[in-house]
Amino acid sequence: MKLWGRMAAVSCAVLLAFNLSGCGVSQKNSGRMVYFAAHDVPVDFMGSLYEGVKQQGQRMGLTVEYLNARLDYNLQLDQVNEAIDEGAAAIVLLPVNGVAAIPVVERANKAGIPVIVTNRNMDGGQFAQVMSDEKQAGILQGEYMAKHLPPGAKIVYLMGDASISAAVLRWEGFKEACLDKRPDVQLLIRQDCGWLETGAFRAVSMWLKVFPQIDGVIAGNDSMALGALRALKAAGRDKGVLISGVDALEPAVKAVAAGEMSQTVKQDADKTAEEIGKLLQAAASGKVPTEDIKVPFTEITQENAAQFR
Repeated sequence: MKLWGRMAAVSCAVLLAFNLSGCGVSQKNSGRMVYFAAHDVPVDFMGSLYEGVKQQGQRMGLTVEYLNARLDYNLQLDQVNEAIDEGAAAIVLLPVNGVAAIPVVERANKAGIPVIVTNRNMDGGQFAQVMSDEKQAGILQGEYMAKHLPPGAKIVYLMGDASISAAVLRWEGFKEACLDKRPDVQLLIRQDCGWLETGAFRAVSMWLKVFPQIDGVIAGNDSMALGALRALKAAGRDKGVLISGVDALEPAVKAVAAGEMSQTVKQDADKTAEEIGKLLQAAASGKVPTEDIKVPFTEITQENAAQFR
């Protein structure tokens, strides 16, 4: 059975409701179905982003369908090819691999189907892009730590998936803003924990047995920061340790407000979804958008955490 057999029927019903035709064929802007082709499950920032895009689409009479590639770029290629065959109104793409996805983006280009890339880099084809400057997140973390770490501080860094540009850019931003400007701060270890709370918990639990002094934990996202906090609490060593994350997840914002974490940096899913919605509106009017839109990060500390709860 084709992956989109069920969705084809849904698309037909939607098309009839809008007095449109062409269900199941790649006619330019013939459908009312937007495919949110993501690299993995809809959790954390990505889950919030999907919900926001879905709401934006609903206001325009569009249905937004989530496609989970399960970190398999071959599966994502199949999914996007099927979306093209179904005559998608647009494709919102979070590529598993920005090089591997080039052929399907180019195929969507030929079919006149707008492609909007978000959250991850894309390396070819024509597309609009709505992204945050990932390096800015690291810079905000670095500036905070450079200002607040004590002299001679020792820190650890929890990196996201190092094969993903966001993880690398966040690290580079932190390094430039903190380590390059505070030579007295010693980086004890940096480890790829794949964005996962469980991975961070295991890593920090081990480091606490090896390093008698840890003054700061910098994490590429809030899930890892929360895993670090849990490990520090379990070892009774959480007091006085500065912890920074990215994403402004609800548990992280609560931890910042309570003084358990020092900082999180908000990647604004709502604003990103709003900008994607504007591009979808342009696509619905027959335009194939090619804009490159940057959505800024926002620093959250105990001083302003109440505004984000």
